Amino acid sequence: MTTIQILSPLPGVFYRRSAPGQPPYKEEGAPVAVDDVIGLVELMKSFHEVKADSAGTVTKFLVDNEEAVVAGQPLAELDG
Repeated sequence: MTTIQILSPLPGVFYRRSAPGQPPYKEEGAPVAVDDVIGLVELMKSFHEVKADSAGTVTKFLVDNEEAVVAGQPLAELDG
């Protein structure tokens, strides 16, 4: 299997949930299809979906919920 990283498209704050109290978009161990949303990045009160560009299984999230990220930073790893 190949390890694939999902990168942040822009700087901001990474969210694994659509809203407080909601379940995460994906958990570790969950299957992911191409274009599945795995989280959001907020930049200046605008939310941008982070989508998988490959199919696989989430093996690990590399950043915590509500953690600041930079553009190009790895957010999660998939086994593809």
